[in-house]
Amino acid sequence: MKEDTLWVEQAWKDTFEKVKTTSQEMTVSFPSMTENGIYSDTHKPWAWVVGFWPGLLWLLYEKQGYQPFKDIAIDRENIMDGPLDEFINIHHDVGFMWQLTSVKQYELFGNEQSRIRALRAASHLASRFNINGRFLTAWNHNDVNNADPKGLSIIDSMMNLPILYWAAEQLDAPRFKMLAMAHADTVIQEFIREDGSVRHMVEFDYLSGKVKQYHGGQGYNEDSAWSRGASWAIHGFSMSYQYTQEIRYLETAMKTADFFIDNLTDDHIPHWDFRAPRTESTPRDTSAGACAASGLLLLSDLVTDIEKKDKYQTAAINILKSLYENYGTYHDHTQQGILVGGTFNCPQGLGINCSLIYGDYYFVEGLYKLKTKLG
Repeated sequence: MKEDTLWVEQAWKDTFEKVKTTSQEMTVSFPSMTENGIYSDTHKPWAWVVGFWPGLLWLLYEKQGYQPFKDIAIDRENIMDGPLDEFINIHHDVGFMWQLTSVKQYELFGNEQSRIRALRAASHLASRFNINGRFLTAWNHNDVNNADPKGLSIIDSMMNLPILYWAAEQLDAPRFKMLAMAHADTVIQEFIREDGSVRHMVEFDYLSGKVKQYHGGQGYNEDSAWSRGASWAIHGFSMSYQYTQEIRYLETAMKTADFFIDNLTDDHIPHWDFRAPRTESTPRDTSAGACAASGLLLLSDLVTDIEKKDKYQTAAINILKSLYENYGTYHDHTQQGILVGGTFNCPQGLGINCSLIYGDYYFVEGLYKLKTKLG
């Protein structure tokens, strides 16, 4: 086992050295995706991706103690006060934004200002709960289809629930946990198909709470299996089980994980949609692979069945190793991202075969977990 995982230490070392360089070269505060190898800015301080860069730096800092990473992460978190204070444009992705930044800084250093930021973010997310439909509304505006944003919920939401579970523990306020579980139960009912594939978007009637329509969103169509959505489900339901110990969440994580693994090809990296026509030119999505791998490592720790435990850990290791060996940019100084091969939005032709900051983040998170596990 030790010989087979020597690459993990090398991958961690290479990643640390890469980010030492890019963190000094970066000309944008909040990288989103690369254009010609250079990370572009989100352009919106409330964009859902703003937490991933400082979150990535925190993971590396925690293992390496490299002070400049801490300084940049804190600076970026401070900038994020603007959209949090503004309130109007904040959406359901506050978990992505403040779980990886404020909660992390509070856990590491006990910073009370960071704790308050994260609690405010959690309170905002709780306010988006639709009581009739028992779901969290995703966005304030919707430019990607004709769905009414007042009744729109998306699978990405599962990754934002941990900030509600965390707030419930911090404040001894079970209402946050109850809301999170109510939403997770709705996701099981309306987003997870019997075969373990995952819908991206569900539009509810915001008054009655009944389902109006399913939307393909960033998937191939409404009946498709968008791979990043599957990774959100694997990872998100694993975390919901971790916080609640409710067996239905573990079962759902396993169900979606089995579908994901069964639909991988020989290089272990998912295509952007498992039901899109697959040819040699069909885009992969390394961000989906990275998020799934990190979620699978968590899932392998949570299950008790030895065969399942080994299945999920082996799949995660295979994905991370393939990402490192086949999609890493360590020796390409024209690339600021860690991984290429990400697909942002294939239906709209946006961000194809580029680096995505959340792909980089979950790759580092997966390596962090694997490095910790191996000792």
